[in-house]
Amino acid sequence: MTTPVGTVLAEITVPATADGAAVLLAWAGRQTTGLGTGRRAWALDGARCHGVGLLRVLRAAGEDVLEAPKPAAGRRRRGGKSDALDAVHAARAVLAADHVATPRADGDREALRLLHVCRRHYSDTRTATINLFKSLILTADDDLRTQMRGLNTLRQVQHATTLTTGTGSGSGLDRLRRTQLAALAEQILTLEKLLKANLAEIRTLVDKLCPTLLDQPGIGPVTAAIALTAWSHPGRFRNEAAFASLAGASPVPANSGRTIRHRLNRGGDRTLNAALHTIAKTRQRCHQPTKDYVERRTTEGRTPAEITRSLKRYIARQIWRTLETNA
Repeated sequence: MTTPVGTVLAEITVPATADGAAVLLAWAGRQTTGLGTGRRAWALDGARCHGVGLLRVLRAAGEDVLEAPKPAAGRRRRGGKSDALDAVHAARAVLAADHVATPRADGDREALRLLHVCRRHYSDTRTATINLFKSLILTADDDLRTQMRGLNTLRQVQHATTLTTGTGSGSGLDRLRRTQLAALAEQILTLEKLLKANLAEIRTLVDKLCPTLLDQPGIGPVTAAIALTAWSHPGRFRNEAAFASLAGASPVPANSGRTIRHRLNRGGDRTLNAALHTIAKTRQRCHQPTKDYVERRTTEGRTPAEITRSLKRYIARQIWRTLETNA
């Protein structure tokens, strides 16, 4: 517990259980009694990971919870590390921050996050499995290579599920290769089914939370889910510039002397930034107003990277306004 200027008033250690959280709330109530009508807030480090249990208890009790910014690595090395020190650092970091963030919400937002992280796992696993499947075909016998030649990946996978391991034909290596190809093909088809079901669930949740987001050009269920997950709930961001900063889409000044320019922002939520990049590239291919904008900015001497940066900033503004108005 600290004062508004960061002085430590009291400390307590409780177990990370429901009973421990109850003890902590009672202790905080006793400590703040008689301190006036000032605002009591909780600074949580790792609010959406290790601290999520305490976050839920505090929110259920109606407490004001803030997310502590990540400390600089150099400061942690100089000041040491322990649970007590981390608690003090979290409280002081929130007090010193120009703008503090509130932790993301549970419920449908958390469901979207779970669906998205599982989708990334399914997609990465499918890609790795297909790469292995292709490598086994590449070094297969001439008969199998002839069967697979000219087929696209899906047809190759479907054909591999029908391969048999005839007992009297081919070497042991050939039979083993066909067995493994059939097993990999089954895995790929299973992952395809999981991805299809996952996409349907994501679309259902997005339609429930903000259906108008899918009406925007270039925004599909997955990119909409990423935007909803980052945005979380109304009022979490003070304005659209803060949302763009989180997305790494805010322009960073890179002036030198009389040269005035901006560069790409390499920080922020890179998953959200990648979603904005996907939307921008889709609009450059399929959205006529965006095509006209790219052509106009190109004639003005802007580079493709600068044009994309401007588009991502505009898309971030559009998404934030849509979510704040309709979600």
